[in-house]
Amino acid sequence: MSTSPAPGAPRAFGPETLIEPLCGPLAGEARVPGDKSISHRAVIFAAMAEGTSRLTGVLDSQDVRSSIGAVHALGAAPDLAVQPDGSLAGTVTGWGAAGPRQPAGPIDCGNSGTTARLLMGVVAPWPVTVELTGDESLQRRPMRRITAPLMKMGARFEPAGRETLPLTETGSAALRAIDYDAPMASAQLKTAVLLAGVFAHGTTTLREPAPSRNHTELMLPEFGVPTTAAARLASVTGPAAMTAADVTVPGDPSSAAFPVCAALMRPGSRLTVENVSLAPARTGFVRTLERMGADIAVRHEGQEGKEPRGAIDVAYTPVLRGCEVPAQHIASLVDEVPVLALVAARARGVTVFKDVSELRVKETDRLAAIIEGLALLGVEAWEDGDDLCVEGDPALEVPAGLVFDSRGDHRLAMTWALVGLTGQVPVTVRDFGCVAVSYPNFLDDMERLAK
Repeated sequence: MSTSPAPGAPRAFGPETLIEPLCGPLAGEARVPGDKSISHRAVIFAAMAEGTSRLTGVLDSQDVRSSIGAVHALGAAPDLAVQPDGSLAGTVTGWGAAGPRQPAGPIDCGNSGTTARLLMGVVAPWPVTVELTGDESLQRRPMRRITAPLMKMGARFEPAGRETLPLTETGSAALRAIDYDAPMASAQLKTAVLLAGVFAHGTTTLREPAPSRNHTELMLPEFGVPTTAAARLASVTGPAAMTAADVTVPGDPSSAAFPVCAALMRPGSRLTVENVSLAPARTGFVRTLERMGADIAVRHEGQEGKEPRGAIDVAYTPVLRGCEVPAQHIASLVDEVPVLALVAARARGVTVFKDVSELRVKETDRLAAIIEGLALLGVEAWEDGDDLCVEGDPALEVPAGLVFDSRGDHRLAMTWALVGLTGQVPVTVRDFGCVAVSYPNFLDDMERLAK
């Protein structure tokens, strides 16, 4: 495997990081790192395909490097180098019709739930036995949602009945197609089942209760696998042949949400975030900010493969209002709930995020962490069943000396950093270095945009 190090590595952070207010408003044009979800899929799909794929714009982060290491252990040949803009580009030669090889030992997925869950689908149709593990945080995250449908298809998982990593999966060359009603809207669940279905016998169909990210349905045809896709349904017919493709990864809207929300909260800011994926299942946070009265708009500028891309224009908005975010919209903004809750803390009235139970099983219990962090700001936030309620205060003033705990969660680390960056007093964030999971140069980029 060849994956070169970054020419200018992100700065290192200690156990506690002091986040100083920005020297001015955010202005100009910003670019965020490549989309994490698309990067994972580009690497994994290329590994499954026959031939050599060319990838550009791939996110260089700990999570994506977990996927790169995993496909190498299974027999693919990734050769990706860090580019001047900090992204990864190069080739991945896949195992194709030969299938993945038996790895020499356990595959460590690090903190990446996407790596672990997608690999379960990758392994399912092949006669190999693979132990999947990860860090302490990943070993607490639920895997039953993935193992249950794959077992119906013919894959085996040991120890029997275990719902978390480490798990040992044994695939089956006689994998059966499945018609499956998913219990939740989850792009990882959907993708795992579809990837198993590519090499299963028959048509595999998955229905979900609300639309989830559709990157898999958009990308599989690029690798030669037709998909049937609707708002809440996706299917593939196997066994199919995957062939190499060229993939350019657009910017990550989940990463874009942080400079966007910072600009909304920092007086005088006017910012454009360029070259961002604008897939409808990823831009729910923009629609929510629009409903809150934000000065924000998207501009569609083309496509990368079948992925729509464009720009997000945003300006400081002094008056925001609370709103209700319906349950059917949560899948399109679940990763942005922490930073949206921070924006809601400055809005007039109550904002209600309906049915956010999924937050409890992310890298940490994000629901409890959001309430805890907002309480430090003097903001009333509470759980109402599975709903998150935030009572905003447009006159919110941040007290000096606050210390936020990221709990090792990259989304929380960036959210609490915005308190200091957009405010008048510094704050401290514990374990801020966990931003390397998705946005290693976050703080540098934010400081560069301040004028």
